[in-house]
Amino acid sequence: MIVDPVDVLMKTSSLLVPTNTGSPVSPTGHHPLPTIVPDKPEYQEIHQDGARALWVVFVIMVIASAAFAAMSWTVPVSKRLFHIITTLITITAAISYFGMASGHGVTLHYTKVREEHKHVDDTFHEVYRQVFWARYVDWAITTPLLLLDLSLLAGLSGAHILMAVIADVIMILTGLFAALGSEGTPQKWGWYAIACISYLVIIWHLAINGRSMAMKRTGKVGPFFTAITAYTLIIWTAYPIIWGIADGSRKMSVDGEIIAYAVLDILAKPVFGAWLLLTHMRMPETNIDLGGFWSTGFGDGRIRIGDDEDGA
Repeated sequence: MIVDPVDVLMKTSSLLVPTNTGSPVSPTGHHPLPTIVPDKPEYQEIHQDGARALWVVFVIMVIASAAFAAMSWTVPVSKRLFHIITTLITITAAISYFGMASGHGVTLHYTKVREEHKHVDDTFHEVYRQVFWARYVDWAITTPLLLLDLSLLAGLSGAHILMAVIADVIMILTGLFAALGSEGTPQKWGWYAIACISYLVIIWHLAINGRSMAMKRTGKVGPFFTAITAYTLIIWTAYPIIWGIADGSRKMSVDGEIIAYAVLDILAKPVFGAWLLLTHMRMPETNIDLGGFWSTGFGDGRIRIGDDEDGA
């Protein structure tokens, strides 16, 4: 008997065809998509509007710094404390905005976003968002100076000033940690919660202790402190709200974030400084005459601690 090899091969190959042609089932019980097309990473970056806003604020901060410095020349050195502090605030902000506008002080934060689906497995989407860490360096310097302005205006004690400044620095640093924190873990919003608690400590020192001390001062210092502190706290409260929408949940574009912070920074620094200094110049009871070392140094260079007990 002669066997046709072609016929044998065809019969054998039919046994190799799988009987189950259904799609494999994933461990979660979902049928995967027939075709998987990987998403390209999403880059949330600055564009023309955001860059223009950074340069505009830089110019405003430079102009404000020059104006505040010129105002300080109209008063004696011993009475320039508010002028010097306020000028340092806008100078620091100008440096920060110059850095951000020129492309420095920024990093890309990587986030892997989980997207849930009803009938198929969850997918993940990669997002790279720009975080301007130079802004946090700015705030870590300028917000304690702003607190110092308000604390000196109220006449707060050194202990209260120190606690308010430390709480402020903690607030800024934990805000930065939250912006760069890992997504999908309690870490990010844990840092944010610490920042918010620190902000409540600042409010307590200014609104309770600060107002109590300011009301004891003569003239219109109390009402002025109440007004400018309320203005400052309202603006400061807007910062964590913007953070939650922008860096926190990424519901705001980078350009929108820049513009929102730019408006707040202008209100919190140049506008605040102009209001403080113009009122201070018309209200003599707000003067803080440091005298001595502040204006003339140590004189002959010797530091005199006290007289000897024997009078020698």
